[in-house]
Amino acid sequence: MNAFDKKIHEFVRAGFKRHFGKPTIQIADDPEWRKLRDAGSRLWLDTGDMDEAGKLWNSSFEALTTNNTLLNKEIQKGIYDELIVEAARAVRAADPNIDPQKLVLEIAFVLNAHHGLRLVDRFDAHVSVELHTDLASDVAATVAYGKRYFAICPERFYVKVPFTPAGLLGARKLVQAGVPINFTLGFSARQNYLAALLTRPRYVNVFMGRLNSFVADNKLGDGVNVGEKAILATQREVLRLQQMGRTTSLLIGASIRSGAQIGDLAGVDVLTMPPKAAAEYRAKPLPQVSSRVNNDPSVTCAPGVTFQQFNAETLWAVPAMFKECVEVLLKQDTDRLTPDALQSHFAVAGFGDFLPRWSDADIKTVTGDGKIPVCEKWQARLQSGEIGLDALMNISALQSFAVDQKALDDRIRSVLKTAGNRV
Repeated sequence: MNAFDKKIHEFVRAGFKRHFGKPTIQIADDPEWRKLRDAGSRLWLDTGDMDEAGKLWNSSFEALTTNNTLLNKEIQKGIYDELIVEAARAVRAADPNIDPQKLVLEIAFVLNAHHGLRLVDRFDAHVSVELHTDLASDVAATVAYGKRYFAICPERFYVKVPFTPAGLLGARKLVQAGVPINFTLGFSARQNYLAALLTRPRYVNVFMGRLNSFVADNKLGDGVNVGEKAILATQREVLRLQQMGRTTSLLIGASIRSGAQIGDLAGVDVLTMPPKAAAEYRAKPLPQVSSRVNNDPSVTCAPGVTFQQFNAETLWAVPAMFKECVEVLLKQDTDRLTPDALQSHFAVAGFGDFLPRWSDADIKTVTGDGKIPVCEKWQARLQSGEIGLDALMNISALQSFAVDQKALDDRIRSVLKTAGNRV
């Protein structure tokens, strides 16, 4: 740790004297949540709001996840405006000539780490803290900031790294350095098959709710079971790899939208639940809970619509040829791979839809679409197999998080401008 990093580390940790194993709130047992846990699912809450989490937290829960969107919601409340000013002073004291954008990046780091520590202190939970979206294409920065986040609270922090070519390689290096990774923004079985073997993170993800919304919002079908089918297919692939001793990665069912979906995913390694969905489940829990991992729910398209038209099977199919492509990759000197070489490997093998190279125009379009891509803008490329639906959903999610990260960064700039000479 260099001198600058050490000073910021000390600023974030100041006053944090956690006695691990002793939460600051009273935690009760809840037999209904225990049934779900006993069916094989670890239970997490997907929120950064401490009051919301406190209403639901019980002895069957073990972690909280935050992300750029959830952290931004907390920052926009104004609860950390004074911390922003104090952090700016600390950063400038550590580096008087710091670049303005780097200053914002460092303050965002401080806010994320500080909020994570507060969650640890309140719940004695493991907490996933997410990298700034500006780092998504930078292997070296991913590694540097990932190590710094973990060092803040190695007893409880998981570091969230997004599924990108650079993220795959950066997370791999972090895993080798002993940093527990929550590898996020996954949407398919094949994405997580690669991640579990190449990167070997502690956790991989499928964002279910966005998949259902893509199909429903674009009137390709009712959207029912799209994400569930992708999660359960992914879980079976990950389980096979676990059973063969090839990975220790666990699957997180993420982007859950309803209480009913929680029961439908019983047995998935980890369920991370927004408070609203968790409250819905607790109000109407399953009387008996058993693993649903071997279920393969059906997905219905609208009349005249086929899976091929939007490349839907990239969400749940992991063809033998794709698996062989991964095996060939693993025989290379993977620690010397670059993001470009990783993309080229899949393109040459006939899987250019897997890690496509997005143009500036593509990024502008997908950002303009919002959280859910507008299918008609992408359908020709989806139908031709130029891009996979999993890849499209991944870049869409990354850009939607980048929008929220920008809002957070803009809040920092606004507070600093108002503070003026106080900084």
